[in-house]
Amino acid sequence: MSLRVFSIGPNKVPQYLAEYSNEINFDEISCKLPQGVYSTFRTYAGRRKVVGLQSHIARLFGPAQKIIGGTSVTENDLRGILASILGQPGSGEARVRISLSTTEETGTFYLMVEDLKLISEDLYKNGIRVVTSATNRENPGIKSTSFIQKSTLERKSLMSDTVHEVLMVHNGKILEGMTSNFYGVKDSTVITAKFGILPGVTRRVILKLLKNEGHSVTYKAFRVAELSLLNEAFITSSSRGALPVVQVENVTIGQGRPGELSRLLRKKYDEYVLENAESI
Repeated sequence: MSLRVFSIGPNKVPQYLAEYSNEINFDEISCKLPQGVYSTFRTYAGRRKVVGLQSHIARLFGPAQKIIGGTSVTENDLRGILASILGQPGSGEARVRISLSTTEETGTFYLMVEDLKLISEDLYKNGIRVVTSATNRENPGIKSTSFIQKSTLERKSLMSDTVHEVLMVHNGKILEGMTSNFYGVKDSTVITAKFGILPGVTRRVILKLLKNEGHSVTYKAFRVAELSLLNEAFITSSSRGALPVVQVENVTIGQGRPGELSRLLRKKYDEYVLENAESI
């Protein structure tokens, strides 16, 4: 299935807008749509469940209330429309992005759906290389489509077949990835920024799993200059779960291979998904 785009206005009837080949991605489409807020996630259980769906929806309706005074489409409306569209024939699980316009045709939702493309198992087995950037979010608490426009060109210029994420750095400290949250592990302590970041839905799950496993977490932005002190590192996101990082720029993390905690978190996250994914 190609990437499909729908709009949902006050009449609450989804309007089919366009279908694109797999050569175009969510970010490119988001740059063409009215600016607003958005959330991106993947499905499970044959497109019937999503991890943290209520939190993803809250990312839209919370800012909507503050910025435009609400929307005529309710949360239940949106869930029903999403379930209907995802119930259409498709191959495997789906990746979904929902954006809400706060600028033009305010209150209109845009829904993008494509077949989920799982990343290579080799990346979990061997870990990934990431690079850094001075780009930051203007308002870290809101997942704004304006940030997509700001970051798209830089991501294209920095990412390659051997670079799989860009970490945002402020005053020499790592905040988060452009599409993920970042964590370093020093001795037995997990270190991750608390301020100046978008608190990801998957991040909340990972922090809960760390607590369950008895690991302490220190909330601070880790200094780039101290990366060589880390035993391991990883990033998290909805479509990737916990993905180990083995190199930042030219600095090798730990032994240059995925660490024990990264591997454990992937296993625990998969188990969590099976037990806790929400029905749409």
